[in-house]
Amino acid sequence: MADIVAGLVLQDQELELVEELREGREEAFACLMSVYQQPIYNFVYRLLEDSGDAADVTQEVFLKVFRKIGEFRGDCSLKTWIYRIAVHEASNLRRWFFRHRRGEFSLEENHEGRAAFLDVLVDTQENQYEQVLRQERMRAVEKALFQLKESFRVAVVLRDIEGLSYEEIAEITGVSLGTVKSRIMRGREALKTRLLPPEPHPASSSCALEPVE
Repeated sequence: MADIVAGLVLQDQELELVEELREGREEAFACLMSVYQQPIYNFVYRLLEDSGDAADVTQEVFLKVFRKIGEFRGDCSLKTWIYRIAVHEASNLRRWFFRHRRGEFSLEENHEGRAAFLDVLVDTQENQYEQVLRQERMRAVEKALFQLKESFRVAVVLRDIEGLSYEEIAEITGVSLGTVKSRIMRGREALKTRLLPPEPHPASSSCALEPVE
């Protein structure tokens, strides 16, 4: 019962925030950014493997949110809607990437606003030691993630890192619930294959050492 009440309260708060966003209130925009900016950046980074690209896409995501908030119909949660925009924008950039040279993405060649935006996205609550530990833990996983097929990577990140439900992922990606579960399962299996060390091959009997006399 408590969960239902909490859910209704959260839904009312979200509807109020959406209404204030539609009215163009700066406080509502600031609230939205404080809640979703860092999670969206982290999510996009895990899809693109580039901090500069992730910053650009995150910026574009919120520009789209601000411009299109009037089109939000409430048939899904605001969070789901924002993640759907993030997936779309990240996919667009990946398609652009495959049609152009990688060098055009250099951080130094971008506008000076990008550096400032990246500074905002740094988690200042982590000390240097904690950051190193976190990076060590994530490095192997992220390396394996970037080798996955895009649809598998999106599904696994949304489920296992972002903690979204199967239903939310289906709404975000626009596919059926069964497809979502299949992508997650296959993505996890692919990750396991890449992360686990190969099993040692048994020594051939012809190579067995003779006993020492």
